[in-house]
Amino acid sequence: MPYRKRVVAVLAGTVVLAAAPGARAEVVNVDYQCKTPIGDKSAVSPIDIKGVRSGGGYRITMSWQKGVSSSPIELGKGAMNPSATIKVGGADSGTLTVTGPANQAAIPADTPIKINDLSGTYTPRRSGKVTFTAGVLTIKALGTTTTCTPTDDPGPSLTLDVTAAGGGAPQGGDSQGSGGDSKGSGSGLPQTGPADSALALGTLGGTVLLTGAAGALWLTRRNGMARARR
Repeated sequence: MPYRKRVVAVLAGTVVLAAAPGARAEVVNVDYQCKTPIGDKSAVSPIDIKGVRSGGGYRITMSWQKGVSSSPIELGKGAMNPSATIKVGGADSGTLTVTGPANQAAIPADTPIKINDLSGTYTPRRSGKVTFTAGVLTIKALGTTTTCTPTDDPGPSLTLDVTAAGGGAPQGGDSQGSGGDSKGSGSGLPQTGPADSALALGTLGGTVLLTGAAGALWLTRRNGMARARR
């Protein structure tokens, strides 16, 4: 193959690899139905969920591009505290809670409440492709609570290809339920099999060998001393 063709082939392979990342994210429109102290309200907000590797897990951040509720009175700085849940699916299952800071500026009355980014840490318990879908949003303000629930399954905003610590069982493995402990062989425990027995015998053999050498050295010195006395 001519040199130029080989270079083109290598570059093409590089492009293919770069175009296949382990994460896929998309903005999803979520239709919320909210239960507020002054009655039911509805709103649609585009939701963006991102995941960044952090230690043995992932830092998951949920963002709202539009407000989903409003207040009949002004909410002063720090008066509103939001939190939300994210449904974990695919290879793993469960619910991730994300939280964030209170509002950093006053929110005027009858104005859509813009939610700050909410974050939480997800630690994989299964290996494979894991999805993250917007769940229930909770807003606490001035002693009241507003809950906003998606009207249907909006679909995942994020898909991650994860590896659990210890190589957790993929979907369909011997672990069942909502991500309970998988039944492994306890790789972190001391081994007590034949390999350790051989190691112990080898250590014992080495001790006997050293003892024998020391005894032989002592006997040699003693015989030498006896010859000198004669």
